[in-house]
Amino acid sequence: MEVIITKDSSSASAKAADLVAKAVRTKPDSVLGLATGGTPVELYKRLINMHKNEGLDFSKVRTFNLDEYIGLKPTDKQSYNFFMRENFFDHVNIPRENINIPDGMAADIPGFCSEYEEKIRRAGGIDLQILGIGSDGHIGFNEPTSSLASRTRIKTLTQKTVDDNARFFNGDKSLVPLHVITMGIGTIMDAKTIVLLAFGANKAEAVSKMIEGPVASMVPASALQLHPRAKVFIDRAASGKLVNTGYYDWVFERKPEWQKDI
Repeated sequence: MEVIITKDSSSASAKAADLVAKAVRTKPDSVLGLATGGTPVELYKRLINMHKNEGLDFSKVRTFNLDEYIGLKPTDKQSYNFFMRENFFDHVNIPRENINIPDGMAADIPGFCSEYEEKIRRAGGIDLQILGIGSDGHIGFNEPTSSLASRTRIKTLTQKTVDDNARFFNGDKSLVPLHVITMGIGTIMDAKTIVLLAFGANKAEAVSKMIEGPVASMVPASALQLHPRAKVFIDRAASGKLVNTGYYDWVFERKPEWQKDI
């Protein structure tokens, strides 16, 4: 796991966007795993800007989103389908047929989840997976105690996640769906490269446990310690409870020339 600490969320998003852009330019038919929520919005804005002003071409890219609420139609403004169209897909040239988002209205949820896993396999696996982290250490919607070998499946949200996500539902917790479809931790860990973003002091404890704590199902993101190419981009506030910040800065500043493209 490589830990990259920046002065603020804008700097972290810029570095992460450069990494994603390089992946797409190097492999135009890259398979990207995408996340939702407030954390990756600036990264998406930067990729949109690169597409419009620098010719970053997404025409061969295929995407798989991490998760979706069960019971929300794609047209619902709180669905992740709507979020992705509004914040990314409607502004770049990814063909609609190359976009994959879990279907929260599927009649057969287990069957859909198996099909989603198969689609990822047929695409050759995910080349680069973008992640955020919940304040309780979840990734995707893999809540604490999730199996570290789990695959795409239905999950019931914890009260903590419902409370955290109520801000997207005008603060009304009763409107937050209790069930979701999410890629499993095993699915996420199969990605060739993982890029995780975390910003703000409210994420500091989860970040600390993810990076410096034991690998445990109570902190699902801690599984990333076992990934061969996981890159964690955090701002100073999110690094507030880390013990080894000096070492992480030292390592990043002294990377060999051939590693300095991040």
